[in-house]
Amino acid sequence: MTRRGSIWRPYHGTKSDFGFTEVPPEEKTERVKEVFDSVASRYDIMNDLMSLGLHRLWKRWAVTLAGALPGQRVLDVAGGTGDLARQLASHVGRQGLVTLLDINASMLAWGRDRLLDKGITAPVTYVQADAERLPFVECTFDVVTVAFGLRNMTHKATALAEMRRVLRPGGRLLILEFSKPRYDLVRRLYDGYSFAALPFYGRLVASDASSYRYLAESIRRHPDQESLAVMMRAAGLQDVTYYNLALGIVAIHRGFRI
Repeated sequence: MTRRGSIWRPYHGTKSDFGFTEVPPEEKTERVKEVFDSVASRYDIMNDLMSLGLHRLWKRWAVTLAGALPGQRVLDVAGGTGDLARQLASHVGRQGLVTLLDINASMLAWGRDRLLDKGITAPVTYVQADAERLPFVECTFDVVTVAFGLRNMTHKATALAEMRRVLRPGGRLLILEFSKPRYDLVRRLYDGYSFAALPFYGRLVASDASSYRYLAESIRRHPDQESLAVMMRAAGLQDVTYYNLALGIVAIHRGFRI
């Protein structure tokens, strides 16, 4: 499946995408780690700046669609600084469990510290692990979520299959991610904003323009709405649907393990 321009096309064999650059898969993993090591301490501030605060509404809607119930077990993959985990914890209550998982130790530490500062201990646990090799037995979780993390994974199809594997029958995977704007005018305006504002804010706030230039590029290389839905179905998920937010700048995908 190939799309023209800056829209997604998968790599096969020995190359993967790091923004607009093709690199060996192991190099992408290491470069992404360096990006998030660099931005971890300013990640939340930058999210507010880049999205004009809208990311909070998008995450709230994602948690609502995830539908976690009291007593259930939830895995938040690439959970970063804990925005979804904090909300999910209130849904499952002390009889449930939220596992915040991230491959990056710096991001995981910031997430843990943020939640502890807010007085949130149980029912949240923390695991440092790769989404492509989840350290859980099959059918462990009722809900799996991933917010703004899938596009940074080296082998997205493998990660999707892993997230499906650890779901219980009837469980659901919820993906919140940047996507393809629905209208050409919106796309052009958004491109102009992203490639100008993100590196500028990165340099001003995080002293790191290059990491935010990569993040802008990574959005363009991520599968669009339909392509991601196809990938989810190929991973074994059923009843896959998606919801466009902000005119398609962001989308929420949901699929079930039947």
